[in-house]
Amino acid sequence: MTQDLSRLTHAREVLASADCLHSAAAVQAAYDSLAKDITARYAELNPLILTVMNGGLIPTAEIVGRLSFGFEQDYLHATRYRGATSGGGLTWKRQPDPSLISGRHVLVIDDILDEGYTLVAIRRALMEFEPTSLAVAVLAEKLHDRRAPGAHAEYIGLTVEDRYVFGCGMDYKEYWRQLPAIYAVKGL
Repeated sequence: MTQDLSRLTHAREVLASADCLHSAAAVQAAYDSLAKDITARYAELNPLILTVMNGGLIPTAEIVGRLSFGFEQDYLHATRYRGATSGGGLTWKRQPDPSLISGRHVLVIDDILDEGYTLVAIRRALMEFEPTSLAVAVLAEKLHDRRAPGAHAEYIGLTVEDRYVFGCGMDYKEYWRQLPAIYAVKGL
């Protein structure tokens, strides 16, 4: 219990000193723009929308709440961070049912495109199920030169500088995913 409170205290300190990179209003405008672009592409295609857990949960909820066309929804769970601030090896916790993907237009929604190794692995795995099309939407893209070969998103809401960011689905050591704005850790 003491360790949990210590982690929470640390997370509170990080939030208190963090820099706000994108306000809640800017994030809402980005969700509006993403939904408009996704509607233009998918409104008549009966797509399957896949949420990348855990980070993609909040961006997916925000985006799909703005869509007025029919779609099916599922999720997948692949992670490299496991509560740390830097990536490790890819761990699959859940892949979606291949029968939902085959022959479908598939849109994957995640919180951020950073280095992109997880996203590349997700694309590779989903392409094995032979979707008609596969695209990725992210709320944020981090600007740096460490991108994995082939890592990209077709729909991007905002860009963020090369810092450790949290809020809007992105976490700081599993805290603050629920925040409506995007923050950067001071000094990271």
